[in-house]
Amino acid sequence: MNVLKIATAGSVDDGKSTLIGRILYDTKSLTEDKLQAIEEKSKQRGFDYLDFSLATDGLVAEREQGITIDVAHIYFSTPTTSFIIADTPGHIEYTRNMVTGASNSQASIVLVDARNGVVEQTYRHFFINNLLHVKDVIIAVNKMDLVNYSEEKFNQIKGEIAYLAEKSGYQNQNITFIPVSALHGDNVVNPSDKMDWYNGKSLLEYLENIETYKTEDTSKVRFPVQAVIRPKTEEYHDYRGYAGKVYGGELAIGDEITILPSATKSKIKSIQFFDKEYTVAKQGSSVNITLEDDVNVSRGDMLVKVGEEPNVVKKLEATVCWMDKTPLQASEKYYIKHGVNDAQVKVTELTSLIPTDFSDKEPNPSKLSLNEIGEVSFKVSKPLFIDTYQENKANGAFILINPKTNNTAGVGFIK
Repeated sequence: MNVLKIATAGSVDDGKSTLIGRILYDTKSLTEDKLQAIEEKSKQRGFDYLDFSLATDGLVAEREQGITIDVAHIYFSTPTTSFIIADTPGHIEYTRNMVTGASNSQASIVLVDARNGVVEQTYRHFFINNLLHVKDVIIAVNKMDLVNYSEEKFNQIKGEIAYLAEKSGYQNQNITFIPVSALHGDNVVNPSDKMDWYNGKSLLEYLENIETYKTEDTSKVRFPVQAVIRPKTEEYHDYRGYAGKVYGGELAIGDEITILPSATKSKIKSIQFFDKEYTVAKQGSSVNITLEDDVNVSRGDMLVKVGEEPNVVKKLEATVCWMDKTPLQASEKYYIKHGVNDAQVKVTELTSLIPTDFSDKEPNPSKLSLNEIGEVSFKVSKPLFIDTYQENKANGAFILINPKTNNTAGVGFIK
Protein backbone atom coordinates (compact mmCIF):
# COMPACT_ATOMS: atom_id res chain seq x y z
CA MET A 1 0.00 0.00 0.00
CA ASN A 2 1.25 3.48 -0.88
CA VAL A 3 1.95 5.89 1.97
CA LEU A 4 1.43 9.56 1.11
CA LYS A 5 2.46 12.42 3.40
CA ILE A 6 0.45 15.60 2.84
CA ALA A 7 0.69 19.10 4.29
CA THR A 8 -2.23 21.51 4.34
CA ALA A 9 -1.89 25.28 4.26
CA GLY A 10 -4.08 28.31 3.87
CA SER A 11 -5.02 31.61 5.42
CA VAL A 12 -7.05 31.91 8.60
CA ASP A 13 -10.60 30.54 8.22
CA ASP A 14 -9.99 29.14 4.75
CA GLY A 15 -11.25 25.80 6.10
CA LYS A 16 -8.21 23.53 6.44
CA SER A 17 -9.42 21.69 9.53
CA THR A 18 -12.95 21.49 8.13
CA LEU A 19 -11.64 19.99 4.90
CA ILE A 20 -9.69 17.31 6.74
CA GLY A 21 -12.64 16.59 9.01
CA ARG A 22 -14.87 16.20 5.96
CA ILE A 23 -12.40 13.71 4.42
CA LEU A 24 -12.35 11.70 7.65
CA TYR A 25 -16.15 11.76 7.85
CA ASP A 26 -16.82 10.80 4.23
CA THR A 27 -14.24 8.00 4.31
CA LYS A 28 -15.78 6.72 7.58
CA SER A 29 -12.47 7.20 9.38
CA LEU A 30 -13.95 8.85 12.48
CA THR A 31 -14.61 6.71 15.53
CA GLU A 32 -18.11 6.63 16.98
CA ASP A 33 -17.11 8.56 20.12
CA LYS A 34 -15.33 11.23 18.06
CA LEU A 35 -18.33 11.62 15.77
CA GLN A 36 -20.67 11.86 18.76
CA ALA A 37 -18.48 14.54 20.34
CA ILE A 38 -18.52 16.56 17.10
CA GLU A 39 -22.31 16.29 16.88
CA GLU A 40 -22.80 17.39 20.49
CA LYS A 41 -20.35 20.29 20.25
CA SER A 42 -21.89 21.49 17.00
CA LYS A 43 -25.34 21.55 18.63
CA GLN A 44 -23.98 23.44 21.66
CA ARG A 45 -22.67 26.11 19.31
CA GLY A 46 -26.05 26.40 17.61
CA PHE A 47 -24.86 25.08 14.25
CA ASP A 48 -27.29 23.31 11.94
CA TYR A 49 -24.35 21.41 10.45
CA LEU A 50 -21.46 19.34 11.76
CA ASP A 51 -18.34 21.39 12.60
CA PHE A 52 -15.73 19.05 11.14
CA SER A 53 -12.83 21.26 12.31
CA LEU A 54 -13.37 19.72 15.75
CA ALA A 55 -11.98 16.47 14.36
CA THR A 56 -8.47 17.93 14.12
CA ASP A 57 -8.16 20.96 16.43
CA GLY A 58 -7.00 19.21 19.58
CA LEU A 59 -5.80 22.07 21.80
CA VAL A 60 -8.33 23.81 24.05
CA ALA A 61 -7.25 27.20 22.68
CA GLU A 62 -7.82 25.94 19.13
CA ARG A 63 -11.35 24.79 19.88
CA GLU A 64 -12.20 27.99 21.76
CA GLN A 65 -10.91 30.34 19.06
CA GLY A 66 -11.81 28.19 16.07
CA ILE A 67 -8.26 28.37 14.70
CA THR A 68 -5.33 26.00 14.28
CA ILE A 69 -2.22 26.76 16.35
CA ASP A 70 -0.17 23.59 16.50
CA VAL A 71 0.67 21.13 13.71
CA ALA A 72 -1.74 18.20 14.01
CA HIS A 73 -0.95 14.90 12.29
CA ILE A 74 -3.93 12.88 11.12
CA TYR A 75 -3.76 9.29 9.93
CA PHE A 76 -6.32 7.48 7.80
CA SER A 77 -6.43 4.94 5.00
CA THR A 78 -8.42 4.05 1.92
CA PRO A 79 -8.25 0.66 0.20
CA THR A 80 -5.32 1.85 -1.94
CA THR A 81 -3.43 4.45 0.10
CA SER A 82 -2.42 5.24 3.65
CA PHE A 83 -2.39 8.99 4.35
CA ILE A 84 -0.53 11.12 6.87
CA ILE A 85 -1.84 14.70 6.88
CA ALA A 86 -0.09 17.59 8.63
CA ASP A 87 -2.74 20.21 9.45
CA THR A 88 -0.65 23.39 9.74
CA PRO A 89 -1.66 26.82 11.08
CA GLY A 90 -2.66 29.68 8.79
CA HIS A 91 -1.58 32.68 10.88
CA ILE A 92 1.53 34.53 9.71
CA GLU A 93 3.15 34.15 13.16
CA TYR A 94 3.02 30.36 12.75
CA THR A 95 4.90 30.27 9.44
CA ARG A 96 7.63 28.17 11.07
CA ASN A 97 4.98 25.53 11.90
CA MET A 98 4.00 25.41 8.25
CA VAL A 99 7.64 24.85 7.26
CA THR A 100 7.86 22.04 9.81
CA GLY A 101 4.69 20.39 8.53
CA ALA A 102 5.68 20.61 4.88
CA SER A 103 9.32 19.59 5.32
CA ASN A 104 8.58 15.85 5.13
CA SER A 105 5.54 16.02 2.87
CA GLN A 106 5.30 14.54 -0.59
CA ALA A 107 2.27 16.62 -1.56
CA SER A 108 0.62 19.79 -0.29
CA ILE A 109 -2.93 21.14 -0.29
CA VAL A 110 -3.11 24.94 -0.34
CA LEU A 111 -6.60 26.21 0.43
CA VAL A 112 -7.92 29.46 -1.03
CA ASP A 113 -11.20 31.01 0.08
CA ALA A 114 -13.21 31.48 -3.12
CA ARG A 115 -14.64 34.75 -1.76
CA ASN A 116 -11.28 36.35 -0.91
CA GLY A 117 -9.10 34.87 -3.64
CA VAL A 118 -5.31 34.92 -3.38
CA VAL A 119 -4.18 36.77 -0.23
CA GLU A 120 -0.82 37.42 1.47
CA GLN A 121 -0.74 34.02 3.18
CA THR A 122 -1.44 32.29 -0.12
CA TYR A 123 1.77 33.83 -1.48
CA ARG A 124 3.64 32.74 1.63
CA HIS A 125 2.37 29.15 1.59
CA PHE A 126 2.94 28.76 -2.14
CA PHE A 127 6.47 30.15 -1.69
CA ILE A 128 7.27 27.69 1.11
CA ASN A 129 6.08 24.73 -0.96
CA ASN A 130 8.29 26.03 -3.73
CA LEU A 131 11.26 26.47 -1.39
CA LEU A 132 10.85 22.94 -0.01
CA HIS A 133 10.47 21.46 -3.52
CA VAL A 134 7.14 19.81 -2.73
CA LYS A 135 6.44 17.97 -5.97
CA ASP A 136 2.62 17.92 -6.05
CA VAL A 137 0.69 21.03 -4.98
CA ILE A 138 -3.10 21.00 -5.04
CA ILE A 139 -4.82 24.39 -4.96
CA ALA A 140 -8.18 23.65 -3.33
CA VAL A 141 -10.49 26.59 -3.99
CA ASN A 142 -12.78 26.21 -0.99
CA LYS A 143 -16.19 27.63 -0.05
CA MET A 144 -17.41 27.46 -3.63
CA ASP A 145 -20.93 27.28 -2.22
CA LEU A 146 -20.55 30.89 -1.02
CA VAL A 147 -19.84 32.16 -4.56
CA ASN A 148 -22.65 30.17 -6.17
CA TYR A 149 -20.16 27.64 -7.55
CA SER A 150 -18.87 30.29 -9.95
CA GLU A 151 -16.57 29.04 -12.70
CA GLU A 152 -15.47 32.62 -13.36
CA LYS A 153 -14.28 33.05 -9.76
CA PHE A 154 -12.46 29.72 -9.88
CA ASN A 155 -10.67 30.66 -13.11
CA GLN A 156 -9.68 34.04 -11.70
CA ILE A 157 -7.92 32.36 -8.75
CA LYS A 158 -6.39 29.79 -11.09
CA GLY A 159 -4.89 32.59 -13.19
CA GLU A 160 -3.36 34.36 -10.17
CA ILE A 161 -1.66 31.16 -8.98
CA ALA A 162 -0.42 30.41 -12.49
CA TYR A 163 1.22 33.86 -12.53
CA LEU A 164 2.99 33.06 -9.25
CA ALA A 165 4.15 29.71 -10.59
CA GLU A 166 5.87 31.45 -13.51
CA LYS A 167 7.91 33.55 -11.06
CA SER A 168 8.91 30.64 -8.84
CA GLY A 169 12.36 29.11 -8.78
CA TYR A 170 11.24 25.46 -8.69
CA GLN A 171 9.73 24.62 -12.06
CA ASN A 172 9.14 20.88 -11.62
CA GLN A 173 5.97 21.16 -9.54
CA ASN A 174 2.69 19.56 -10.57
CA ILE A 175 0.07 22.21 -9.77
CA THR A 176 -3.56 21.06 -9.80
CA PHE A 177 -6.70 23.16 -9.18
CA ILE A 178 -9.83 21.65 -7.63
CA PRO A 179 -13.00 23.59 -6.68
CA VAL A 180 -14.45 22.29 -3.38
CA SER A 181 -16.86 22.99 -0.58
CA ALA A 182 -15.49 21.35 2.55
CA LEU A 183 -18.65 22.14 4.50
CA HIS A 184 -20.98 20.42 2.05
CA GLY A 185 -18.53 17.84 0.71
CA ASP A 186 -18.48 19.00 -2.91
CA ASN A 187 -15.49 17.46 -4.75
CA VAL A 188 -13.78 16.49 -1.50
CA VAL A 189 -14.32 12.73 -1.43
CA ASN A 190 -17.25 12.47 -3.82
CA PRO A 191 -17.73 14.38 -7.12
CA SER A 192 -20.08 17.36 -7.00
CA ASP A 193 -23.21 17.66 -9.12
CA LYS A 194 -23.23 21.45 -8.65
CA MET A 195 -20.24 22.26 -10.89
CA ASP A 196 -20.89 20.65 -14.25
CA TRP A 197 -18.19 22.91 -15.72
CA TYR A 198 -15.51 20.99 -13.75
CA ASN A 199 -14.52 17.64 -15.27
CA GLY A 200 -11.56 16.77 -13.03
CA LYS A 201 -11.18 14.38 -10.12
CA SER A 202 -12.35 14.91 -6.56
CA LEU A 203 -9.62 15.83 -4.06
CA LEU A 204 -9.35 12.36 -2.54
CA GLU A 205 -9.41 10.66 -5.92
CA TYR A 206 -6.55 12.86 -7.08
CA LEU A 207 -4.54 12.15 -3.91
CA GLU A 208 -5.05 8.42 -4.29
CA ASN A 209 -3.58 8.58 -7.80
CA ILE A 210 -0.38 10.37 -6.81
CA GLU A 211 2.42 7.87 -7.05
CA THR A 212 4.46 7.61 -3.90
CA TYR A 213 6.85 10.45 -4.38
CA LYS A 214 10.26 9.49 -5.70
CA THR A 215 12.79 12.18 -4.84
CA GLU A 216 14.80 13.71 -7.64
CA ASP A 217 18.08 12.70 -5.97
CA THR A 218 17.96 9.10 -7.20
CA SER A 219 21.37 8.87 -8.84
CA LYS A 220 23.98 9.43 -6.12
CA VAL A 221 24.11 7.29 -2.98
CA ARG A 222 24.43 8.93 0.42
CA PHE A 223 24.71 6.59 3.41
CA PRO A 224 25.45 8.50 6.65
CA VAL A 225 26.50 6.09 9.40
CA GLN A 226 24.17 6.35 12.38
CA ALA A 227 25.72 3.60 14.51
CA VAL A 228 28.54 1.08 14.50
CA ILE A 229 27.24 -2.41 15.35
CA ARG A 230 29.60 -4.52 17.51
CA PRO A 231 27.68 -7.46 19.09
CA LYS A 232 29.00 -8.61 22.48
CA THR A 233 28.74 -12.31 21.68
CA GLU A 234 31.32 -14.98 20.96
CA GLU A 235 29.60 -15.95 17.72
CA TYR A 236 29.95 -12.42 16.30
CA HIS A 237 33.20 -11.54 18.06
CA ASP A 238 34.76 -9.98 14.95
CA TYR A 239 31.55 -8.56 13.46
CA ARG A 240 31.53 -4.85 12.58
CA GLY A 241 28.46 -3.44 10.86
CA TYR A 242 27.40 0.08 9.98
CA ALA A 243 23.75 1.05 10.39
CA GLY A 244 22.08 3.86 8.50
CA LYS A 245 19.58 4.87 5.85
CA VAL A 246 20.15 5.05 2.09
CA TYR A 247 19.46 8.56 0.78
CA GLY A 248 19.42 8.51 -3.02
CA GLY A 249 20.31 5.71 -5.42
CA GLU A 250 20.94 2.18 -4.20
CA LEU A 251 23.78 0.11 -2.76
CA ALA A 252 24.57 -3.46 -3.78
CA ILE A 253 26.95 -6.16 -2.58
CA GLY A 254 30.29 -5.70 -4.34
CA ASP A 255 29.90 -1.93 -4.87
CA GLU A 256 33.16 -0.04 -4.40
CA ILE A 257 32.62 2.74 -1.88
CA THR A 258 34.49 5.70 -0.44
CA ILE A 259 34.37 6.43 3.29
CA LEU A 260 34.28 10.12 4.18
CA PRO A 261 36.06 12.04 5.59
CA SER A 262 39.05 9.66 5.45
CA ALA A 263 38.58 8.95 1.70
CA THR A 264 39.40 5.27 2.44
CA LYS A 265 38.01 2.83 -0.12
CA SER A 266 36.45 -0.60 0.35
CA LYS A 267 33.70 -2.84 -1.03
CA ILE A 268 30.33 -3.82 0.39
CA LYS A 269 30.46 -7.35 1.77
CA SER A 270 26.87 -7.79 3.03
CA ILE A 271 23.58 -5.95 3.51
CA GLN A 272 21.28 -6.94 6.37
CA PHE A 273 18.04 -5.93 8.01
CA PHE A 274 17.51 -7.77 11.29
CA ASP A 275 17.94 -11.45 10.42
CA LYS A 276 17.46 -11.05 6.65
CA GLU A 277 20.16 -10.74 4.00
CA TYR A 278 19.78 -8.58 0.89
CA THR A 279 21.80 -8.11 -2.27
CA VAL A 280 20.59 -4.53 -2.84
CA ALA A 281 19.59 -1.69 -0.50
CA LYS A 282 17.24 0.68 -2.30
CA GLN A 283 16.69 4.36 -1.66
CA GLY A 284 14.93 4.92 1.69
CA SER A 285 16.04 1.56 3.13
CA SER A 286 17.34 1.45 6.71
CA VAL A 287 19.96 -1.32 6.72
CA ASN A 288 23.14 -2.62 8.27
CA ILE A 289 26.19 -2.84 5.99
CA THR A 290 29.48 -4.70 6.40
CA LEU A 291 32.65 -4.02 4.40
CA GLU A 292 35.28 -6.36 2.98
CA ASP A 293 38.14 -4.47 4.65
CA ASP A 294 38.75 -3.78 8.34
CA VAL A 295 38.70 0.01 8.06
CA ASN A 296 37.97 2.76 10.55
CA VAL A 297 34.35 3.93 10.29
CA SER A 298 32.56 5.99 12.98
CA ARG A 299 29.15 7.52 13.55
CA GLY A 300 28.87 10.63 11.39
CA ASP A 301 31.00 9.22 8.57
CA MET A 302 29.39 8.79 5.17
CA LEU A 303 29.60 5.94 2.67
CA VAL A 304 29.26 6.88 -1.01
CA LYS A 305 29.99 5.13 -4.28
CA VAL A 306 33.41 5.75 -5.78
CA GLY A 307 33.12 8.64 -8.24
CA GLU A 308 29.95 10.01 -6.58
CA GLU A 309 31.58 11.92 -3.74
CA PRO A 310 29.66 14.96 -2.38
CA ASN A 311 31.20 18.35 -1.72
CA VAL A 312 33.36 18.44 1.41
CA VAL A 313 33.19 22.00 2.75
CA LYS A 314 33.81 24.23 5.74
CA LYS A 315 31.78 27.10 4.28
CA LEU A 316 28.06 27.06 3.49
CA GLU A 317 25.64 29.24 1.58
CA ALA A 318 22.02 28.46 2.34
CA THR A 319 18.47 29.73 2.31
CA VAL A 320 17.36 29.88 5.95
CA CYS A 321 13.89 30.04 7.51
CA TRP A 322 14.33 31.59 10.95
CA MET A 323 12.34 30.05 13.82
CA ASP A 324 13.77 31.73 16.92
CA LYS A 325 12.54 34.81 18.78
CA THR A 326 16.15 35.98 18.99
CA PRO A 327 17.04 37.30 15.50
CA LEU A 328 19.85 35.82 13.42
CA GLN A 329 22.69 38.31 12.99
CA ALA A 330 26.19 38.28 11.53
CA SER A 331 28.96 36.91 13.80
CA GLU A 332 26.51 34.88 15.90
CA LYS A 333 27.42 31.25 16.62
CA TYR A 334 25.13 28.21 16.54
CA TYR A 335 25.25 24.44 16.46
CA ILE A 336 24.46 22.88 13.10
CA LYS A 337 22.92 19.43 12.74
CA HIS A 338 23.41 18.06 9.25
CA GLY A 339 22.13 14.50 9.09
CA VAL A 340 23.94 12.67 11.90
CA ASN A 341 26.77 15.22 11.92
CA ASP A 342 27.07 18.01 14.48
CA ALA A 343 29.37 21.03 14.34
CA GLN A 344 29.63 24.67 15.35
CA VAL A 345 28.93 27.39 12.81
CA LYS A 346 29.46 31.13 12.69
CA VAL A 347 27.27 33.46 10.63
CA THR A 348 29.61 35.28 8.27
CA GLU A 349 27.10 37.21 6.15
CA LEU A 350 23.40 37.89 5.69
CA THR A 351 23.25 38.17 1.92
CA SER A 352 19.57 38.97 1.43
CA LEU A 353 16.06 38.93 2.87
CA ILE A 354 13.67 36.99 0.63
CA PRO A 355 10.06 38.27 0.39
CA THR A 356 7.53 35.46 0.21
CA ASP A 357 5.50 37.23 -2.49
CA PHE A 358 8.24 36.57 -5.09
CA SER A 359 9.16 40.27 -5.25
CA ASP A 360 12.76 41.54 -5.29
CA LYS A 361 15.15 40.48 -2.52
CA GLU A 362 16.36 43.00 0.07
CA PRO A 363 20.19 42.95 -0.01
CA ASN A 364 22.37 42.81 3.13
CA PRO A 365 19.70 42.95 5.90
CA SER A 366 20.94 43.64 9.43
CA LYS A 367 19.08 40.63 10.85
CA LEU A 368 16.69 37.79 10.17
CA SER A 369 13.69 37.85 12.51
CA LEU A 370 11.21 35.16 13.51
CA ASN A 371 9.46 33.62 10.46
CA GLU A 372 11.61 35.53 7.98
CA ILE A 373 13.51 33.81 5.17
CA GLY A 374 16.91 34.88 3.88
CA GLU A 375 20.14 33.87 2.22
CA VAL A 376 22.95 33.37 4.74
CA SER A 377 26.63 32.37 4.65
CA PHE A 378 28.27 30.27 7.39
CA LYS A 379 31.71 29.12 8.44
CA VAL A 380 31.76 25.57 9.89
CA SER A 381 34.11 24.24 12.56
CA LYS A 382 34.70 20.94 10.73
CA PRO A 383 34.15 19.58 7.20
CA LEU A 384 30.62 18.59 6.19
CA PHE A 385 29.72 16.29 3.27
CA ILE A 386 27.00 18.17 1.43
CA ASP A 387 24.88 18.34 -1.70
CA THR A 388 22.64 21.19 -2.73
CA TYR A 389 19.02 20.85 -1.61
CA GLN A 390 18.02 20.58 -5.26
CA GLU A 391 20.36 17.61 -5.77
CA ASN A 392 19.52 15.71 -2.58
CA LYS A 393 16.90 16.89 -0.09
CA ALA A 394 18.17 14.85 2.85
CA ASN A 395 21.83 15.77 2.37
CA GLY A 396 21.06 19.35 1.36
CA ALA A 397 19.20 20.45 4.49
CA PHE A 398 20.19 21.20 8.08
CA ILE A 399 18.91 22.72 11.29
CA LEU A 400 20.50 25.36 13.50
CA ILE A 401 20.37 25.09 17.28
CA ASN A 402 20.64 28.00 19.71
CA PRO A 403 23.54 27.03 22.02
CA LYS A 404 22.08 29.02 24.92
CA THR A 405 18.59 27.51 24.91
CA ASN A 406 19.05 24.29 22.87
CA ASN A 407 15.99 25.33 20.85
CA THR A 408 15.79 24.78 17.10
CA ALA A 409 16.57 28.25 15.81
CA GLY A 410 16.30 27.76 12.06
CA VAL A 411 16.25 25.38 9.13
CA GLY A 412 18.54 25.74 6.14
CA PHE A 413 18.53 24.60 2.52
CA ILE A 414 21.98 24.46 0.95
CA LYS A 415 22.44 26.38 -2.31
